[in-house]
Amino acid sequence: MSELRTLQSPYGLVGRDAKPRRWATLDLYPPFRLTVLLLVAAIVLLPLLATAFGGFKEVGELRTNPLGLPHVWHWENYWAILSGARYWQVLGNSLIVAAATVALTLGLSSMAAFAFAHLRFFGEQFLLTYLTLGLMFPAAAAILPLFIQVRDLGLLDSYTGVVLPQVAFSLAMATLLLRNGFRQLPSELLDAARIDGCGYIRYFLYITLPLSRPILSTVGIIAFVGSWNNYLVPLILLNSTALYPWPLGLMDYQGQYSTAWQLVLAFITLTILPAIVIFVAAQRWMVAGLTAGAVKG
Repeated sequence: MSELRTLQSPYGLVGRDAKPRRWATLDLYPPFRLTVLLLVAAIVLLPLLATAFGGFKEVGELRTNPLGLPHVWHWENYWAILSGARYWQVLGNSLIVAAATVALTLGLSSMAAFAFAHLRFFGEQFLLTYLTLGLMFPAAAAILPLFIQVRDLGLLDSYTGVVLPQVAFSLAMATLLLRNGFRQLPSELLDAARIDGCGYIRYFLYITLPLSRPILSTVGIIAFVGSWNNYLVPLILLNSTALYPWPLGLMDYQGQYSTAWQLVLAFITLTILPAIVIFVAAQRWMVAGLTAGAVKG
């Protein structure tokens, strides 16, 4: 009977009498795991801390002590940024562009993802493949035709001219993420809603969206951070300094012959704080949204 319970395979014995290989069940020792986590955390935090501490130093100390703590804490560097109107102007521009980008990305991608998840139509696979190929298309390769198109539409040097390209570059990934998230909802919900006379639009608005908050939060955060840190698109499409977002606002501290690096580092620290705060606050939703659709039950 033991021969019937145990089978020989190319990977070893399988069956009730088979014992798992040692390497398959071997877990990492807690000290080793802790060491790896601390190393990864140091790699991530070191540039952030060096940037934040660099804002408290003078230019001479930045050259001699770029990574260490400041010998003298120059709080006036940060105060010079916060007390200036330019910082709040570029911060407001970035918030306007990022908020519009997130709203349009979530609205358009959620409707497209719902159609891909629940509707069957001619050309569905072709469009889905087309979106997937869009993930491999670099934004820098489209700068020249993008500039010509925006110029022909009369949208140069405007918020709209920056928001629409950012939404276009975000739609592919947002639609695919939301499609996988929507497909995880039980199909019985749709069947019950159709029996009760609920159409696709009401099902989308009152059932799908409320139950998909984690993946919607994930897509929104990704779109926000991408828009907040975007440098190339505003650089090409904006001419007026009054409309510059914060990545272009760094040029105010760069002169023809010198750069106030302590002010640049202080400015970067203050402008990346909103993105870090939003990311940390929504970390739980990020993990839940990214894992949606990863495992099929």
